[in-house]
Amino acid sequence: MKAVQITSFGTADVLQVNEVDRPTPDAGEVLVSVEASSVNGHDVIVRAGELKMVSGRRFPIGVGLDFAGVVAATGAGVEGYRVGDRVWGMVHPRQKHSVAGAAEYVVVSADRISHAPADLSSVESASLVVAGSTALIALRDSVRLVGGEKVLVRGAAGGVGTAAVQLAHAMGGHVTALARDRHAKLLTELGADEVLDYGSTTSDQIGPFDVIVDTVGTELHCYRGRLAKGGRMVTVGLSPSAIAAIAASSVHGSRRIRTFSANPETPVLRDVADRVTSGALRPVIDSVYPLADIAAAHQAFERGGVVGKHVVTVPRSAV
Repeated sequence: MKAVQITSFGTADVLQVNEVDRPTPDAGEVLVSVEASSVNGHDVIVRAGELKMVSGRRFPIGVGLDFAGVVAATGAGVEGYRVGDRVWGMVHPRQKHSVAGAAEYVVVSADRISHAPADLSSVESASLVVAGSTALIALRDSVRLVGGEKVLVRGAAGGVGTAAVQLAHAMGGHVTALARDRHAKLLTELGADEVLDYGSTTSDQIGPFDVIVDTVGTELHCYRGRLAKGGRMVTVGLSPSAIAAIAASSVHGSRRIRTFSANPETPVLRDVADRVTSGALRPVIDSVYPLADIAAAHQAFERGGVVGKHVVTVPRSAV
């Protein structure tokens, strides 16, 4: 079978589509025939060698954090899934994988998948696995958004950003989206009450906010200063400067900068699926690439200016 792997750290050019053995599920595991995966920041920084403590230095290393497809086989003891079921899920972000989501087949523990939303294609589903679960955990669990609160979503046009705008709106927040001005129409359609152009809007011109969801990872101390009394801020845009700002903010108690590594298991994935079914969340896709062109998808992600997600498809003829 085909699987995207890296054999050295570097730019998107190190991505290779290799022929590897098809995996077999052990007890408690599920083999998924992958139809789509998406490009996430985690994929890019692993490829660049910035997460060696997680990925290790032994090659090859599998690429692709998330996936959507159909169950191809189940290991002993797996209940609730049958061959042919449409599912979505994610490999463990803190474990090394020689084969990950960007492959014809992937094996994962059964507690890392759930049934995909019935009305979504695999491309649409793949675009929401990481984005939807990250936004949900940020708003529901990290900052505990309450209806009526003022919310700022920074980097609102990206994958996590578009999901956060929708979920914050559905949870009763008054949503301000900070993004490029040309994305204002879409973000308003997704539920933003106000859209501000980040190119001409500085942090000291806005707020205060009860909740700030940051997906950028820069100038965190400036935006933290725009929190109202009792406000909460979370960032998913990690960088060395972001980590320093998070540590420095610990003295501010409830108004500190929170962060987390999204690692959704079945209950979170089910919750995201329920919100898709209810109409609270829909996919936003920037572009779709075939598996053979995954390097181009990574390059597009790194250029920025994205609206939603870059998705990579596994051709049915290859499965």
